[in-house]
Amino acid sequence: MRKTSLYLDDADSERLRRVAAWAGRSQSDVIRLALAEYEAAHVSKREFALFSSAPSPGERSVADLSYEELMEGFGT
Repeated sequence: MRKTSLYLDDADSERLRRVAAWAGRSQSDVIRLALAEYEAAHVSKREFALFSSAPSPGERSVADLSYEELMEGFGT
């Protein structure tokens, strides 16, 4: 682990102390957990639309296309 400094105003410092005491964890552990939860909630996963959306009714999925159809227009 790496040591770092964190500046908090009095209210945030007291809130951190209370949360750590309530959770039975160290203040450092509370900060690490909060950072992990923040990252999970706010950092988007790199998913491409191709994999995250289904084709509209009547459309074919790219998985249903033949090799020839996929390569059409690429000079093959």
